[in-house]
Amino acid sequence: MVDAFIENPLLLLFVVAGLGYGVGSIRIRGSNLGVAAVLFVGLGVGGLSPELHIPDIIIFLGLAMFVYTIGLSSGPSFFATFRQRGSRDIIFVIVMLTLSASIAFGLHFLFHFDASTTAGLYAGSTTNTPALAGLLDAISNANLGSADSKSMSERAVIGYSLSYPMGVIGVMIAINVMHRLLKIDYLAEERELKQEYPVRQTVTSKTVEVTQPDVTGIPLRDLKRQLQANVVFGRLVRGDETLLTNYDTTLQVGDQVALVADEEEIERVTPLLGKNMPFRLSSDRSEYDTRRIFVSNPDIAGERLSTLNLNERFAAIITRVRRGDIDLLANSRLVLELGDRVRFVARRQDIPKISKLFGDSYDALSRINLLSFGLGMALGLLLGMITFQLPGDASFKLGFAGGPIIVALILGALRRTGPIVWTLPYSANLTLRQIGLILLLAGVGVNSGHTFVDTVAQGGGGIIFLAGTIISFITAIATLFIGYKLLKIPFSFLTGMVASQPAVLDFALEKAGNKLPNIGFTLMLPVSLITKIVYVQFLFALLR
Repeated sequence: MVDAFIENPLLLLFVVAGLGYGVGSIRIRGSNLGVAAVLFVGLGVGGLSPELHIPDIIIFLGLAMFVYTIGLSSGPSFFATFRQRGSRDIIFVIVMLTLSASIAFGLHFLFHFDASTTAGLYAGSTTNTPALAGLLDAISNANLGSADSKSMSERAVIGYSLSYPMGVIGVMIAINVMHRLLKIDYLAEERELKQEYPVRQTVTSKTVEVTQPDVTGIPLRDLKRQLQANVVFGRLVRGDETLLTNYDTTLQVGDQVALVADEEEIERVTPLLGKNMPFRLSSDRSEYDTRRIFVSNPDIAGERLSTLNLNERFAAIITRVRRGDIDLLANSRLVLELGDRVRFVARRQDIPKISKLFGDSYDALSRINLLSFGLGMALGLLLGMITFQLPGDASFKLGFAGGPIIVALILGALRRTGPIVWTLPYSANLTLRQIGLILLLAGVGVNSGHTFVDTVAQGGGGIIFLAGTIISFITAIATLFIGYKLLKIPFSFLTGMVASQPAVLDFALEKAGNKLPNIGFTLMLPVSLITKIVYVQFLFALLR
């Protein structure tokens, strides 16, 4: 079987991917490794023979696809979060990475590592493949003899390979430890943050009879502001007449109006308006009907709901938008994305026209726009190839991770440029992301496996393994504790900040049970990538 794997790297790739995914689904005491198991299965299989190898281009393809799709989906939230939270979090992450580099510097003297091993150790313990690539490039450009250059490069790879697994496992353990030590309630944290970061909402509809006279005669746009109500007013029954509300509608005592909002918000707003009614106006479809349709028309993707003027054009109201598994309450600022499912109320005769406007084609959502995807990836890879000079003779490149994610964040925030829609439908983005992640983890695991197993078996890798554990675990513990206790950063954000490796991010998402770690991950990844690339080369230059 090993010979078959050597002759057919694609067979090897998919066997590791399949076995890893299966192992990752096994739950032990309520937890599982998830997709991270692909890395560990790869290490085990790769240890069977030094000839087992997955082409590097597959690894780089997986890395670029993963970070690019993450960046596309997170672009808007990245810049919004940056505006909300400022530069404090960025400075904090740089300080923590300085701590990890300082630990590596100290371990260099404690364990008598050479410069290339220490730098590789730092790259591995912080799970930064572009940093390793930058280090190898720095070694090749260091005016060394060919033999010395080759030897240093090999030691750098050994340091990286042996410390990389604990760069993953150590952070996972740290997240588990601090979750229990700090008694983190992810659900409570999610409830506190859901107004700013609606990663999950329980959007529902209830009917309220207006009995409070002080809310009458006020246009709804002003009333919502007065009550600080994050709700959508839908159908309104006044006597024998059924109407659709708009921003200029005023309420009267005795009106029955449909409210759409998060359950908690409805419970808060209802007594301010009147009393809850035991029926739903949405059940009456004699004049107005409700539909949920797909956004598949690229002409409206990237547009705010307010620009569609549905109320004026069709006397229609959008009440909620489902994005992936999340229901978002409709508001004028909400930007539509391909793959969204829009729920609206309209007259029966207008429903076909509205459906045509949005597209409502599931088939269209299954296709990937290769023009925008290919162009965006190409721009990211080109940016990754640019060499940035540092003081002295040092330089660095953003590589296959840094370039694509920076470009993707910008394009994701832009959403479209003229006729080109940069974003991908939710399902297509998720599929490409998973494929990229599996390619990356399987490749890194297999290619590092034999070096890892062989070095450990010979007894020469224990110290490097221990050093990698110290760096990753202490840095993660310090980041989680200081960030949560002193800086009051939400723990869900912090787990994303320390999850520099995709498998750790997947683990953090699994633990949180929501998408909040993605915010910390995407906010910090460009900063941490660049900082690690610089620090690795700085350590090598300083310790030579």
